[in-house]
Amino acid sequence: MASTGVRGHAEGLREARMKPFTKPAALVYSSVLPGFTFWPACSTGTSFPAAGIIQKGTLMNAISRRDMLRSGAALSASSLLARSAWGRTKALWAGYPGGASADAPGSGSPREHLLFDFGWKFQFGNGSDPARDLGFGMDQGDFSKTGDFEFAKGRFDDSKWRTLNLPHDWAVELPFVHDEQQNSHGFKPVGRRYPETSVGWYRRTFEIPAGDLGRRITVEFDGAFRDVIVFVNGCFIGRNNNGYAPFSFDLTDFLAYGAKNYIVARVDASFGDGWFYEGAGIYRHVWLTKTDALHLGKWESTVRTAVSGSAATLTLGTVVANQGKEAENAKVSWQILDAAGKTVATAEAAAQMVAVDGLANFSATAKLANPALWSVDAPNLYSAIVTVEAGGKVRDAERVSFGVRTAVFDADKGFFLNGKSLKIQGTCNHQDHAGVGAALPDRLQAFRLAVLKEMGNNAVRTSHNMPTPEWVEACDRMGVMMMCETRQMSSNPEGLAQLETMVKRYRNSPSIILWSVGNEEDQLQDPMAEQGERIATTMVRRCHELDPTRVVSAAVDGPNEKGVSNAFDVIGFNYRISEPEGYHKKYPKRPIYGSETSSAISTRGVYGTDPLRNTVNAYDAVVPWGETAEGWWQLYGGREWAAGGFAWTGFDYRGEPTPYEWPSINSQFGIVDMCGFPKDTFYYYKAWWGKGPSLHVFPHWNFEGREGDTISVWVYSNMEEVELFVNGQSAGSQKVPHLGHVEWKVKYEPGFIEARGSKDGKVVLTEKRETTGPAVAIRLTADRLEIDADGEDVAVLKVEALDKEGRAVPTAGNLIGLKVSGNGALIGVGNGDPNCQESDKEPRRSLFNGLAQAVVQANWEPGEIHIEAVKEGWDGPELTPAKLSITTRKVELRPAVG
Repeated sequence: MASTGVRGHAEGLREARMKPFTKPAALVYSSVLPGFTFWPACSTGTSFPAAGIIQKGTLMNAISRRDMLRSGAALSASSLLARSAWGRTKALWAGYPGGASADAPGSGSPREHLLFDFGWKFQFGNGSDPARDLGFGMDQGDFSKTGDFEFAKGRFDDSKWRTLNLPHDWAVELPFVHDEQQNSHGFKPVGRRYPETSVGWYRRTFEIPAGDLGRRITVEFDGAFRDVIVFVNGCFIGRNNNGYAPFSFDLTDFLAYGAKNYIVARVDASFGDGWFYEGAGIYRHVWLTKTDALHLGKWESTVRTAVSGSAATLTLGTVVANQGKEAENAKVSWQILDAAGKTVATAEAAAQMVAVDGLANFSATAKLANPALWSVDAPNLYSAIVTVEAGGKVRDAERVSFGVRTAVFDADKGFFLNGKSLKIQGTCNHQDHAGVGAALPDRLQAFRLAVLKEMGNNAVRTSHNMPTPEWVEACDRMGVMMMCETRQMSSNPEGLAQLETMVKRYRNSPSIILWSVGNEEDQLQDPMAEQGERIATTMVRRCHELDPTRVVSAAVDGPNEKGVSNAFDVIGFNYRISEPEGYHKKYPKRPIYGSETSSAISTRGVYGTDPLRNTVNAYDAVVPWGETAEGWWQLYGGREWAAGGFAWTGFDYRGEPTPYEWPSINSQFGIVDMCGFPKDTFYYYKAWWGKGPSLHVFPHWNFEGREGDTISVWVYSNMEEVELFVNGQSAGSQKVPHLGHVEWKVKYEPGFIEARGSKDGKVVLTEKRETTGPAVAIRLTADRLEIDADGEDVAVLKVEALDKEGRAVPTAGNLIGLKVSGNGALIGVGNGDPNCQESDKEPRRSLFNGLAQAVVQANWEPGEIHIEAVKEGWDGPELTPAKLSITTRKVELRPAVG
């Protein structure tokens, strides 16, 4: 959302927002963090035990995973890489559009790319006391002592450390603290004032075979929050202080071959990058990559496509690096595969010498006849296998996924994908999810994207940072376009390095239609307009050098007439709904889209704003600088020259609580809540963004004690006309305005309301809301009933309360306990309540307006995960428990470090 490189701007925005309401309540003291004060765990009425216990149990079967990997050591590295990657990708994307286009096996590469996530040890350090931080920093000369770090040697005792698997976010495990300085980050005790919970140490023992001597071995982190120092075998290796960009270190010279090795990462989350929840720890994947001394450069292989008529030209390029002891005569070839794994084109570059410690560029072209284009409806993908040969054998190879498509922004006609007009129906999203914080299992990326796609969302903006690779892959495979945004808007070395890494890593992804070099850097618009223009010009130029196929923009909260805006290919407006029309008339040659729009707010299942409960009605609430869903889409969806835009936000997110502050711990901007449960506005977008008939009537019809009160009944629909019935009596029929809604005012009486949507005089859709009885039973459902037994895959469970007629009770708030057994474990819970401070990790959660969510993860043994949901607490009648079993199937595992 709102940001700036100069953080003082955030305070100004907060002052402009709705003032927080004071809620009197008793404070609860917790002994978890001495001296800190906590709010009761849940603010919705029932008293539950306060969240505050950090779980210390070991995660599932880390040792057995290693044993399983070792048992397969007879397999060749290249065949294991090819086959298991193929099986894993097919399973991960099964059932989603584009899933059939997963990479096929057969790269024939001696390269090994090993997942390094399992079997780590963890404990907290201390940000201010070296004595409680493994002695690190006790001596200011620490970094001069090569090989002297005992905690990264074999004799160090880590037996009392917690065992866990990555990705890991320790912030989500911490209790909430009533500290207004922490509101933007979700009231978690992370930062310089919380030294006891702001530094974490990760340690891992691993073996390197003697046969690896002579190879280049690199450890690669997809992302960690935030300042990371890495040690191996007692030696300092390197450091990184960005929370979103990947980083890597060459370990070749520091390893013991044919022996055990020890890696340690000290992660310090005392400082942040943003003004929203960012997590803490190694929250993305870690990899160990082994290559020949002659190998392909990191993220240097590119496939650029140009469509002409019924054919496409592929411009192929790569870089080969030689870290060997002598010059090599190398050649590079490309094999292009379609989604079925069939070879559809080949190319080869002439051989050339690559000097010792040198780099060489290789290029070629290939033709594709009648290519299957990538689109939001048919996300067809191709693969390029890039192979390096020298000395009569393959020395390195990699597989690059790409798509063939055109994407054009037109100042008069909007946006075109493959020559067809298409409105960008987008949402902005942060990267955290209920129960797991920032450490999302891969499958949750697909789950979240599927939720957004259901309402017709065809684009996402990665607010406000370089995304995790699995989010980009999900968009590629599921047909969702992306505005890919870097964290730091600057042409300083760090800013350019982050930008270059993002562009190089993702420039082959067909889902990405534009690069964003920043968000709301108001100081660079005014008063630093001249500097802003120079900074943005440098960043745009670098984007074009690395990727001449895409346009560059940024999310600008300003008039777009000076500063950074002068450098951009297309113009993005954040809010300022009254300005784009006039801007288009004044600058008719500049394409325009809404880079951040709406900021409508609502609490799921709530139909009256209540400041004492920190809730917001589901009808038409909006912050002062924003617009309702109808308000912004009538402009960007209703003007031919407008390309469309990105609503703030798709999902609710932790931190930046709006419009209230404590005890609210997350925003209420989402079209869906933290779990992905739709709010009513979801159905406005489904009506006008979706392709099929749609009708949604709200509110629910459980208003006990309000008999005779006037209730607003709204309908979102793309039907021509809607008639409303209340307890069987017609309340009238209304024509549905284009991009609008219809509404009635009716007296509440228990019973039902029913909406009937008509087209051409015929009823096409009906939807009913009934007054339910009290909850008597629990229902459990899952997004999938079969998942992979790979230690990574997850099932997402929905928990509901039912009345005696089997109807979901939309106001239920029962505390539900979860018992998980068998071949998996519970890794997180949530309910979408922006004010609920129950633990995300304990095996219980209260329903919020009838719903809660649990995420269970498989271990490596095929079998079943058994989940039982039972009522907990003393209030209210007993509920019939619910049971559900998830099958975990045997699959070929991703290659991983044993």
